Amino acid sequence: MAEFVAARGAGEEVKVVVQDGHDGQDTGLVVMPLEHAPNTVWIEPRESGDELAWHILIEPSSEALDVTSFELNALTHELQIAAELCAFLQEKSLGHFEPDGPGAHPETTTAE
Repeated sequence: MAEFVAARGAGEEVKVVVQDGHDGQDTGLVVMPLEHAPNTVWIEPRESGDELAWHILIEPSSEALDVTSFELNALTHELQIAAELCAFLQEKSLGHFEPDGPGAHPETTTAE
């Protein structure tokens, strides 16, 4: 998170929370409270399918959101930060789990 905050200059309120997966390992859960809405954004890897795919969940709210254009613009900025953070975590995961096997390391392949 420190790397993202330093590079982006935003996301200081983001918290990393320990979350046990089905196999007992920490799956990674990032929680981002929204300032301009009563919701919280949760960013985590998907449990099924592609294990390297991160996704965003926006906690539901029981009330309607009544905002001005300025407040909506601020909320849009917060959601953009969440999207960028999700993409950042996705990229970091892909870099951490590079595939092994033929073609995995381009410097070892030969040109035809």
